[in-house]
Amino acid sequence: MNKPLRLIVMGVSGCGKSTMATALGERLGLEMVDGDDLHQPESIAKMRSGIALDDADRWPWLDRIGTYLSQHPAQGRVVACSALKRAYRDRIREQAGHVCFVFLNGSFELIDARMRQRVGHYMQAGLLTSQFQTLEIPQADETDVITLSIAQPVDDLVRQVLSALQAHRDTTPPRLHAAH
Repeated sequence: MNKPLRLIVMGVSGCGKSTMATALGERLGLEMVDGDDLHQPESIAKMRSGIALDDADRWPWLDRIGTYLSQHPAQGRVVACSALKRAYRDRIREQAGHVCFVFLNGSFELIDARMRQRVGHYMQAGLLTSQFQTLEIPQADETDVITLSIAQPVDDLVRQVLSALQAHRDTTPPRLHAAH
């Protein structure tokens, strides 16, 4: 019996997490939730006001994400979640067990331009600097991370994730291969 697939599409605000998570959910037949929907109302109010969240704001949110993943349907789930620090990814791992992170990596300039085109999102473009300052790029020892460049079309990124997941299934011991 295959284990449920628990995917976190991660990266700074504006990198395309929700778009990618939706595409992966549709392609893999997985339920998808945007991690933003699991924030407390107080945290959303802070971000709407241009105030960056601190770790005290994030811990309960990360626990809710981990719990959401661990209470999975048989096939699994996908969540769009920034997971900027290794400690945040570790917190999710503690709650959810085996998780595969899909890191959407891109330059500040590209993401800033995308954010300025968004309408109606509570995460203001001015907070992008704090997101990049907080970001701890996944290191090689985090073998459950697939790193992708967001300069590519979403369909290409989805294909790369599917290929890496297949390679993961075919290797012993399980290791994810970074796709570029």
